[in-house]
Amino acid sequence: MPHATVWDEVLNHMREALDSEEFRRWFGATSYASDVGDQISVWVPSEAIRRHLTSHFDTEIHQALKEMGRGTTVVRFIVAGWDDEEDDEDDG
Repeated sequence: MPHATVWDEVLNHMREALDSEEFRRWFGATSYASDVGDQISVWVPSEAIRRHLTSHFDTEIHQALKEMGRGTTVVRFIVAGWDDEEDDEDDG
């Protein structure tokens, strides 16, 4: 079994805290990028999802990190931009 990343552990925490549809919508397309100790980087598919995660789930994500002994770790969401077409549809 591959070693779980810190983001995998955060996702497990969020999966328990949210209903399955909400978890899938906001966290399902995220992907671990890197961990440099005081910062983890996570790929997200769009700016809209990045904004939603930072504005609605920041406290819960930080709490999950704190429970893992990583209370000073910052999460940096990086927009990967692989679903720009969906963002265009949402504007109409």
